Amino acid sequence: MLWSDPENEPPKELRDMETMLRRAGVLLALAMVLAMFVLGVH
Repeated sequence: MLWSDPENEPPKELRDMETMLRRAGVLLALAMVLAMFVLGVH
């Protein structure tokens, strides 16, 4: 390993994708809860 090597950090695209996936997961979870609530009411 050289002293000039960059830090072990993922590229920006990877971090953006991770954020997007996390947001999509939260939205999906909320949608599932809402769907269960609606199905339970009817």
